[in-house]
Amino acid sequence: MRSFLSGLMPLFVLAHLSHHLVTALPVPLLPYIRDEFALDYTRAGFIISAFGVVYGICQLPAGWLADRFGPRILLTIGIVGVGATGLLVGISPNYLILLAGLVLMGIMGGGYHPASTTMISAVVEPGKRGQALGFHMVGGSFSYFLAPLIAAGIAVAWGWRGPFIALAIPAMGFGVMLHIILGKRVPTRKTVAEDISVSTEAPPAPGHKRRLITVIVLSSFTQALIMSIVSFIPLFLVDTFSTSKETAAASISLVYFMGLWAGPLGGYLSDRFGRVPIIITVCVMAGIVIYLLNIAPYGFGTGAMLVLIGILMYINTTSAQAFIVDQTSARNRSTVLGFYFFGNMEGTGVLTPILGYLIDHFGFHTSFTTSSAAILATIIACSAILWLSRR
Repeated sequence: MRSFLSGLMPLFVLAHLSHHLVTALPVPLLPYIRDEFALDYTRAGFIISAFGVVYGICQLPAGWLADRFGPRILLTIGIVGVGATGLLVGISPNYLILLAGLVLMGIMGGGYHPASTTMISAVVEPGKRGQALGFHMVGGSFSYFLAPLIAAGIAVAWGWRGPFIALAIPAMGFGVMLHIILGKRVPTRKTVAEDISVSTEAPPAPGHKRRLITVIVLSSFTQALIMSIVSFIPLFLVDTFSTSKETAAASISLVYFMGLWAGPLGGYLSDRFGRVPIIITVCVMAGIVIYLLNIAPYGFGTGAMLVLIGILMYINTTSAQAFIVDQTSARNRSTVLGFYFFGNMEGTGVLTPILGYLIDHFGFHTSFTTSSAAILATIIACSAILWLSRR
């Protein structure tokens, strides 16, 4: 802990916090946006997917660019650019302009995660990478915890546009500041590309590419489906339990508050017990918890399910990122991470309107049950592939 706090990790945590200050707003503000533009569940889902689809696609070229031109500039664009497009969303006069602003936000933010994970892996020894990536998750978790609370408070007085404008401005300021600081303290592109720790790592075992692809599919599909369900939690609470819009917006903080400690815990567990066992375990638990949303009573029950979703979500992604870093060479690391984040975010962007369509036609109960079954089926298929690849 002391070594992390005295080194570069606080800067990366701050970078992650700044990146997600604005991207965390659409989900908790969705009930407000839906009411203003009179949207059904399907069109409300497109608000999430307009950002998510483009955000996911941009992970692929951004990862490639980070490997070849250095990750620092992509971090800066991922913070300052997201803030600037957040302003556009906040002043959008209609539904189409709102979608256009979210698309631009996805383009600007697409390079952050592959670049930041690569930079962290280059400055941390392999045995502590899981923990370091877990601490990095604290910044994003704090954004997603804080943003719904701020959004709920500001939206009461200024409407849903106020939070976008109020949080976009400090995000841009943080981005400029961090670009200057990281330029003085983080290794150059050449140093990052060399990554001296790679020379001390054992060569990959036969079949490692198959295992790598399988783990990416399992983790990213589970993560994408969880995020799609979280996107509809405010509407689920409002329409199923008649919760106020303010309470529904703030409830999302329960999910993301868990990342303040579940990310580091997931990194420690994956360092201690292995990446793959932890990933499979949390994916199984995620399928069960999603189904339990159907029967959990309002109040403590729904709150407990949101807490568990947050814990599983952060342990899953931290363990998966550490696994990918272990299984890839430094020169291609951002590219492979780009594929992983593409699966997470593109999957969320695609699955969210599909889930909205299911909810429109079959209701929340059937949609959550189907999602749970899909996760469990994916676990069975991927576990079989991983077992066969070891023979």
